[in-house]
Formats: sequence, C-alpha cells, structure tokens
Amino acid sequence: MKRLLILTLLTLAACGTGNKKPMETPKDQLVKRLFTLAESSQIAYGHQDDLAYGHAWRVEDYQNDRLERSDVKEVCGQYPAMMGYELGGIELGAEESLDGVPFGLIRKAALTHIGRGGMVTFSWHPRNPVTGGDAWDISSDHAVKAILPGGEKHAEFRVWLERIADFFESLGSETAVIFRPWHEDNANWFWWCKNVCSDADYRELYRCTWLYFVKERRLTNLIWCYSPNGPFTAESYLARYPGDEFVDMMAADFYEFIGPEGLEESGARYAGVIKDMLTKLTALGTEHHKLIALSETGLEGIPDPHWWNEVLYPAIQSYPISYVLTWRNAWDRPGHFYGPWKGYAGEEDFKAFAAQESIVML
Repeated sequence: MKRLLILTLLTLAACGTGNKKPMETPKDQLVKRLFTLAESSQIAYGHQDDLAYGHAWRVEDYQNDRLERSDVKEVCGQYPAMMGYELGGIELGAEESLDGVPFGLIRKAALTHIGRGGMVTFSWHPRNPVTGGDAWDISSDHAVKAILPGGEKHAEFRVWLERIADFFESLGSETAVIFRPWHEDNANWFWWCKNVCSDADYRELYRCTWLYFVKERRLTNLIWCYSPNGPFTAESYLARYPGDEFVDMMAADFYEFIGPEGLEESGARYAGVIKDMLTKLTALGTEHHKLIALSETGLEGIPDPHWWNEVLYPAIQSYPISYVLTWRNAWDRPGHFYGPWKGYAGEEDFKAFAAQESIVML
C-alpha cells in the first residue's frame, strides 16, 4: 500500500497543474516502469557486462556482431531484464573501459538491449585525479577536494564530465538509463570514500556532477542512483546523501565473502545483512519517495550450487526493490564470475531462480 501511494504521488507530480498534461519523458517512463515492478512485487534481474563478453568468450568485432550471445540466456533461454556497464577510463579519452571493453561496444550493447525491451545501468570508476592511480588508489586524501570548484584539478574534472556527458548524449535523448556515480562511498577503498573524503565534500562532488549533467548539458534522460555499500544504519546512509533533488533511486551494494566459518555460515551472514539493508532501504525509499534497488551483489565463483534459490532469493523476495544486479563473468579469469554460464555447477539452480514468479527476465 505504501509503495502504491508513492507511485500515485509520482504520477500526480508528473501530471503537473492546469488542463494540459505534459508529455511523458523517457525518464518518466523508465521511473514508472521500475516503480511498477516494485509495486507488483517483481524484481528485475541484472547482470554486469552481459552481451559484451562472458565466461571464456568475448565479442571481437562488435561493429559486425549482432550481440546475441549472453551467458545468462545460454543457461535459462532469456536475457537479463537489466544490464550494467562500466565507463571507467572514458574520462581520459580512452577507447576502452578499465575492463578492456571498447566504449563503442558498450554503446551498442546498451542500445541493443534497450531496443529489445531491456533496461541499462552505468557505473563509473574514474582514475585518481591527484595521483594518476586507479579508482582504488587511496594514497591521497586530497583527490575530491582538488576537483571541486576552486580546486587545482577542477578544470580537468570538467573535461572528465564533458567526456562522459558526451557518451550519454550519444545514446540519444529518447534513451533513458540509470547512472550510479560515486558508489560505495561509505566504504574505504575508493578515492571518494569516507576515509579520504569528508561527508560535506562527497555531497558537493555528487551535486557538482549532477549540476553539470542536468543544468549545463541538459541531460534529462538519466535516473540518478545513490548506492553506498552495506551494511549501514539509516543515519550513516543519509550522512553523505546528496539530497532528494539530486537522487532518483536509493540503492546499496553488498557482496558475500566466504570467511573462516565456511560456506553455509557465510551465506547466512550475507542473507542477514541483505535483509537488514533492504528493510532500511524500504523505509528510506518510502520516506523520500524514491525507487530502491540492490545495485551490486554476488558471490565470486558461486561455489554454492544452490546459492540462487537458497541464499539470494530468500534474502530479497519480500522487499520492493526494482532490480538486483550480480557482477560480471570475466572472459579471461575463469574463477571470476558472478552470474551463471553454460556448464557451471549451479546452472539448474539459476534456471529455477529465473523461473520464480517474482523474478523478471527480459
């Protein structure tokens, strides 16, 4: 009922005032679609870098490839409803992402998937602007301060924003996507995280990014997603929250890691954290009238052959999240996979997961 009220308020807000109803934008349509999924107790399944590569294969000639291959589709006969892609490296003018995927392929894969009726979300892991290291270089606590207005790297940062905005513009104004910048900010492994960046500076960084895209470049087809890492309290989640004007979706990332206690116990611990996070996100999303999602999750190598239906599904099924996304299946690292692939031990378990009434594939 609460989620239905949110959807009703969203619809009324979109209608505006007066006798003439404004035309619904692509962003409005995608927001409504995601809210409808949540209201219907359905969760879109997403997979990172699907169509671009998979376990032990990758697209070699994307310009002449119809991009029909998918690890997920080869297992269950359907594409994921959501696909994620990474734009790290585009800020430097590179031809390929930090995972070695040509940006031309990423553009084509995103448009191909959307053309088939799917949805797409983008993450961005830019280089450290002070040290030149990667996004995981936390050797300086000055990186964020340096790129904010007045900082010595601000002009360079604006070039970065221009390049990534150019990419989004190239998708076309009728193509709405989710953008999830500066994620996992409450952790301690990126140069924008809480250990090297104050809460105030982080909020300004997020707002500065939004202002350039929306106010300067007039990119109105982006759903803005804020996604700290779990676990968290409601207070810690909101400590770095940029504000309702700058956020359309309140999400979170959290992965399972196998500790010394063993596989079964780590699965139980993971499920407990997920449920706690989603309980808090449900309340926050209702309070702030925002979509919610589990924007990154998974277990590397998925050693539990029943993980999909005995760990993940029970942890998420009761919450109004619009989508859940598991990370990528690296083509060149056999053990680095988070989704299913033909021949993997949990293949049948994933088929059953994809067939669950509340899980939405394409």
